[in-house]
Amino acid sequence: MAATTQDKPTPPDPQEVAATYAEVAQRASKMLQEHMHRQMREGVKAPTDELGVAQAFMDMSAKLFADPMRLAQAQFKLSMDYMSLWHNAMQRMMGIPVEPVATPEKGDRRFRDDEWEDHFLFDFIKQSYLITARHIHDTVSGVEGLDEQTQKKVDFFTRQYVDALSPSNFAMTNPEVLRETVASNGANLVRGLDNLLRDIEHGDGELRIRMTDLEAFELGRNVATSPGKVVFQNELMQLVQYSPSTDKVRKRPLLIVPPWINKFYILDLREKNSLIKWCVDQGNTVFVISWVNPDERLAQLGFDAYLRDGVLAALDAVEQQTGERQVNAVGYCLGGTLLATAQAWLTAKRQKRIASTTFLTTLTDFSEPGELGVFIDEQQVASLERKMSERGYLEGSEMATTFNMLRSNDLIWSFVVNNYLLGKDPFPFDLLYWNSDSTRLPAKMHSFYLRNMYLENRLVEPGGIEIDGVKIDLGKVRTPAYFISTVEDHIAPWKSTYIGARHLGGPVRFVLGGSGHIAGIVNPPVANKYCYWTPGSDELPESADDWLANAQQQAGSWWDDWNAWLEAQDGNSARVAARDPAAGPLEAIEEAPGSYVKFRLDRKAEADTPA
Repeated sequence: MAATTQDKPTPPDPQEVAATYAEVAQRASKMLQEHMHRQMREGVKAPTDELGVAQAFMDMSAKLFADPMRLAQAQFKLSMDYMSLWHNAMQRMMGIPVEPVATPEKGDRRFRDDEWEDHFLFDFIKQSYLITARHIHDTVSGVEGLDEQTQKKVDFFTRQYVDALSPSNFAMTNPEVLRETVASNGANLVRGLDNLLRDIEHGDGELRIRMTDLEAFELGRNVATSPGKVVFQNELMQLVQYSPSTDKVRKRPLLIVPPWINKFYILDLREKNSLIKWCVDQGNTVFVISWVNPDERLAQLGFDAYLRDGVLAALDAVEQQTGERQVNAVGYCLGGTLLATAQAWLTAKRQKRIASTTFLTTLTDFSEPGELGVFIDEQQVASLERKMSERGYLEGSEMATTFNMLRSNDLIWSFVVNNYLLGKDPFPFDLLYWNSDSTRLPAKMHSFYLRNMYLENRLVEPGGIEIDGVKIDLGKVRTPAYFISTVEDHIAPWKSTYIGARHLGGPVRFVLGGSGHIAGIVNPPVANKYCYWTPGSDELPESADDWLANAQQQAGSWWDDWNAWLEAQDGNSARVAARDPAAGPLEAIEEAPGSYVKFRLDRKAEADTPA
């Protein structure tokens, strides 16, 4: 660990250090003044427990201390593991090889530095932490008598607490940070403080951790670069049609309905991993909805508006542009939930506008929503509704924080270490640029979605939801459907999406991809990165586990399987001449990806949402 006389660290440039100190002092002074003015203007707010976390832990503690025998057993097991660790440590000090008492889980990147294993002290710190973390989890998860929602809150926030206390998150117990501190004479910590102040400034007084270099990317230049035109727009969305790359295309167009929680260009980050570009190359006339980033002016837009002015308006525009009444439709995440609702609405109206549906990591049955359910109960929804009523929307950063907490070690603490302890600037990464490009949600729509889908699970009840006087019944939808879910999805757990797939009344092909909510979907064949599982039969058994037991593992990407399925839905229909978006009946408004998607909430210069 210590630097040798032959390899002494190079002292930092005094002028550079002085300049950094001056900038830190200036920023800190400015922020302190702004904070004091804000406190004087708004007053000191009383602490609240909007998430019900304090109550959940009070209930857990009462149950735990009411069973002293179980608590004593937990303490005894913890003591025995500590004794084993001390015994192994003594043996290791004497040069005797030993097996570790505790090891990180596969994929845990916090302890990837070699010294966590090679250096006696850091190995001891690591194992001590892992032992304590495991016993805390085991103790709180084993408390009997808690209702299901309380238990989920206790488990989830205990994990957040334990992850926050990882020795990798502190300068004195992280070997990589210690090496950098010695090598730079502490300049990394000064730079880290500067980065911390910058991120607080960026969040207008709240810490908003920067995950990537936001200046390294520009929509239309190095992300979202697939050529095309915006051919239709209203106050809610723009419709982008992409330029063909083949002489002939499928007669039936392809319409993609992305979620409005995030922006659509996750499907068009770069040419080599763009699902949109790949679909174009397979001979599809591809259209995608680009949702507006709403402000208070759109507060009263409801779920019905997203169906009517989103999906239905897009179908009408596609028909005007191509002359085709029917499309193959794709819905991603919440966009898939909307697509399923729209197809049930069209079925009730006896309108055959969608010939096939594809659902990417889509929940339609919310009975088992996974860890997101921790944030959704009557108390929290009511609190959220009060906030939204004040400003007319849900702030995008609040939703982003919720999603990041589902993978806090990867999406929060790794950046704390990199930005604030190592003093490094975040690496330019297009996926994290997209992840930081959050969107707002209209108050009325989001309230409807949370209450009717998550809280009451009414979408799967025949007639449980009514849109513009039409009762929604998924069971009456006979359209062929393709469901792709991913095995590590934390947002739309695959077993939950499987339950929803069984509610549709038509033939369903359910496929399970590798990895998670994003990486498992954005998985081009050329990457050859993850496998996928295809059904062993045309039937969907009642249990997702039974489906998996009979499924067949395939190498490569699910994209190829889906493309073959789409070909089968189109049958023997002849291909037609490629459709140039600039030469269709609809007038081209602007170049893809359009202006709606370019509005970023974190750029103060862009004050107004495009209308």
